[in-house]
Amino acid sequence: MELDHLAVAGTTLEEATAHVEEALGVPLQPGGQHAMFGTHNRLLGLADGLYLEAIAIDPKAQPQRQPCWFDLDRFSGPPRISNWICRCLDLPAVLSQLPKGAGEPVALTRGDLKWDMAVPADGILPFDNLFPALIEWHSDHPAPRLQQQGCSLHHLTLSHPEAVHLQKALPLTDARLSFVTGPVGFEAEFDTPHGRRLLR
Repeated sequence: MELDHLAVAGTTLEEATAHVEEALGVPLQPGGQHAMFGTHNRLLGLADGLYLEAIAIDPKAQPQRQPCWFDLDRFSGPPRISNWICRCLDLPAVLSQLPKGAGEPVALTRGDLKWDMAVPADGILPFDNLFPALIEWHSDHPAPRLQQQGCSLHHLTLSHPEAVHLQKALPLTDARLSFVTGPVGFEAEFDTPHGRRLLR
């Protein structure tokens, strides 16, 4: 399991996009629609094969499946980092070793991209949705296709009252990650053309 990308949610895609662009000082590029869950996104290519997506429910879409992934049906308030996504090579095998509620594989496509995502039946991941959403790619990874804006993830901090248990539940080692005990939320530091920037 390794870090794949970060998701910044908003009540609208415009709000989520503006939140990222104002925080990091760089523009996002067009993404697309996710027909299965009725969402759409915009993207930012990061160094080291990572990327960031701004995501929201598409008001013009008719979702094929509900509840929505990332618990977006219940999203409210200001835009913020809502989820982190980790990739693996054998999604069913990894899920069998993780806490109940991490989801079941759902086959998804967007254009020529193909992947399976672990989605819980109620759309809510364990540890108050702070558990990573797991993905297994069955096509080329999208990150190399994205225009680079000179940004890289420096550090991601995950805060949760049971942060110790969350960390122990994950077969993941990454020096860019910290787990701290506190209110539920994310804080990410990025190196950008404008210096070190913070995104929450």
